[in-house]
Amino acid sequence: MQFQKYQHVEKLGNLEVDGILNGSCFISSKIDGTNASVWVDENHKIQCGSRNRQLTIENDNAGFCRAINEDSQFDGVRKLLTHHPHLRLFGEFLCPHSLKTYRDDAWRQFYVFDIIDEKDPENWRYVPYDCYKELLDEYEIEYIPCLAEINNPTEEKLIAIMKQNNYLIEDGKGIGEGIIIKNYQFVNKFGRKTWAKIVTSEFKEKHIKVMGHVKMEDKESNEAKIINKSCTEALIAKTYAKIVNTNEGWSSKFIPQLLGTVYHDLVCEELFNSLKKLKNGKIVDFSKLEKLCKQKVKQVKKELF
Repeated sequence: MQFQKYQHVEKLGNLEVDGILNGSCFISSKIDGTNASVWVDENHKIQCGSRNRQLTIENDNAGFCRAINEDSQFDGVRKLLTHHPHLRLFGEFLCPHSLKTYRDDAWRQFYVFDIIDEKDPENWRYVPYDCYKELLDEYEIEYIPCLAEINNPTEEKLIAIMKQNNYLIEDGKGIGEGIIIKNYQFVNKFGRKTWAKIVTSEFKEKHIKVMGHVKMEDKESNEAKIINKSCTEALIAKTYAKIVNTNEGWSSKFIPQLLGTVYHDLVCEELFNSLKKLKNGKIVDFSKLEKLCKQKVKQVKKELF
């Protein structure tokens, strides 16, 4: 088994997840750590990955690979994969990013949120929550619990659940980052199995209050509309936090990485849905888009420049 990148989770309302609420939906907490995965290779050696790459102890991400391979608290993870080498675990390694209101005992834990079965590598499948829950309980492995299982949920019902989501949050410190919606029978119109997410308004407002309103020139252009809609303060803050976490600190030499990564994620993950919402044509000047994206980053993180 080789490194496999975890799928992008789409915002509810995007075309990629149109129809996901039709059927049985499992609702779980979205937590704000660093994406991580664990599996075994053909030599039965434990391997680890971040969102975009395979890790080693020498080239790690937030110490995750070393922890999985060496810390006794992850004995269950190693045992499970030894006994079930066809499984791959995806989860969140909780280390400080944008949200700082988690309980003290929640940090530096690996919270599994998905398992895929690769007995047939060409036709791998997601293991449903009610199946992998029993397996993880058996091996005493932490996982993000299901908040609710609902048939044909409405968006209003999901928002109500989100407003009650305080999983891992310190008492009196508000609610979590958001929720994830999984429908294991859902395949989108492009033939892909995709999950949806809702990010709490409280999480977004936190960044607006701290960082202030960002003024953009030429507000009517397609490029400015895309930036104002999709290049959010939350996206910028999360990207910055990941760079700091990966490099164990910040240096001005990481500025090009910050600017480039935000623009890359904007184009790769947000542009398709942004284009659908434009009313005055679909023409986009990517040179101008990149310029405005960098301007937005500099305004939001002005203390770095």
